[in-house]
Amino acid sequence: MPNTYTQLYVHVVFAVRNRANFISKSWKENLYKYITGIVSNKNQKLLAINGMPDHLHLLIGLKPDCNLSDLVRDIKANSSKWINENKYIVGKFEWQNGFGAFTVGQSQVDRVIKYILNQEQHHKIKSFKDEYIEFLNAYKIEFKTEFLFEDYGISPMDLNSMDES
Repeated sequence: MPNTYTQLYVHVVFAVRNRANFISKSWKENLYKYITGIVSNKNQKLLAINGMPDHLHLLIGLKPDCNLSDLVRDIKANSSKWINENKYIVGKFEWQNGFGAFTVGQSQVDRVIKYILNQEQHHKIKSFKDEYIEFLNAYKIEFKTEFLFEDYGISPMDLNSMDES
């Protein structure tokens, strides 16, 4: 076959470290434009981006030579650096390790774009954690609840064990 023809779509979801509500309405549009630039500079196509103060959703059209993990790593690294350089928050902004990636068929692209663009409506009735677990279950991805989200704080249980030692 002389040419390669593909139609690959991935719905990517990732959270702010500790699911902190750091993404402000005052600068989120600039963040979305910045991330769009990152994706474009990697020769991929961002079809939709939106989120909430604690997480983002992206629908990306991928070329077959794209390594999704590298792309998401670059998006997260460069956008967190940009947020910190612009001093949009007090302290250091970081994305949580890992991400969710869910394939989307051509017939579902419009539905997923609407879903991403209506994040505010979805989260009036559903938490991010519940939303994310629904995605994992819908795609039949095995997971352990205790490892879904990182928590870098010290829990009361940790404090108790420190006191005992």
